[in-house]
Amino acid sequence: MIVPQGAETAPQGVLETLAETLGDMTPEVRKAASYVLENPNDVGVSSIREIADAAKVKPNTFVRMARTVGFGGYEDFREPFRQEIRRGGISFPDRARWLQSLARGGKLSKLYADMAASAIRNIEETFAAASDQTMKAAADAIVAARRTFVLGVGVNSLNARNFTYLADMAVDTIEAIPRPGSVAIDDLARATSGDVLIAITCKPYRSEVVEAVELARAQGLTIIAISDSPASPIVIASDHAFIVTADTPQFFPSSVSTIALLEALMAFVIADAEPDVISNIERFHERRHALGIYAAEE
Repeated sequence: MIVPQGAETAPQGVLETLAETLGDMTPEVRKAASYVLENPNDVGVSSIREIADAAKVKPNTFVRMARTVGFGGYEDFREPFRQEIRRGGISFPDRARWLQSLARGGKLSKLYADMAASAIRNIEETFAAASDQTMKAAADAIVAARRTFVLGVGVNSLNARNFTYLADMAVDTIEAIPRPGSVAIDDLARATSGDVLIAITCKPYRSEVVEAVELARAQGLTIIAISDSPASPIVIASDHAFIVTADTPQFFPSSVSTIALLEALMAFVIADAEPDVISNIERFHERRHALGIYAAEE
């Protein structure tokens, strides 16, 4: 689909056209288009030189990109984005109109719209129930701890291990439990009052997580609980608690808000840590680039 020159079009239509034609672009033009798709809010406020510098391409690349999708040049291309800002739009797409449009295509389209709406709502409600102060307090505890254990079973095992994987790029005091071939209460046997336990479980609450939290509490660990209710057995008497919303139209509870919360907590841990933590992350990625683990950018 090519956008007709002079036609009235919304930013979302432009972004959809870019996405559809991405595979037909040259590597440099694709790099420019990818930047726009990932940073649409920059288009309406950035000059061609500014956005080219940010995307690490030449300004003329953005002219070629604009012409690829039917515009006369970059100024024509960015005009819909500028109009959206003048109308008071702050992000693309317009969520309300977008969600309504998804639901018009029959039963599966309605399910798709319901899934999208519930994911967005879950994240909004989860972050509304927390605050930067509660997040910082939990991060402070993790940074000060001798060791931090991250406990999740079932789907939350993957969430706990993802948090630990990211943390390992910066610090080596965080580990996921239960370890392979072990059970959580055994992994906590040598934990002390200088340690932290991050425990994750939602309805129906997993008994091994509840049992591990009770043991950790008796051993004096600081408990950071992530669950779906203030009445959750792991939240009651915890030191730091985060209530996630996990509603979904499907049978299984959603993990979207739990993942988003853990990512935010990790960001606070890194922000709260010593300056050499950033150096650790940089060295980690430099080593991976040097070993060829990452594909070279075109």
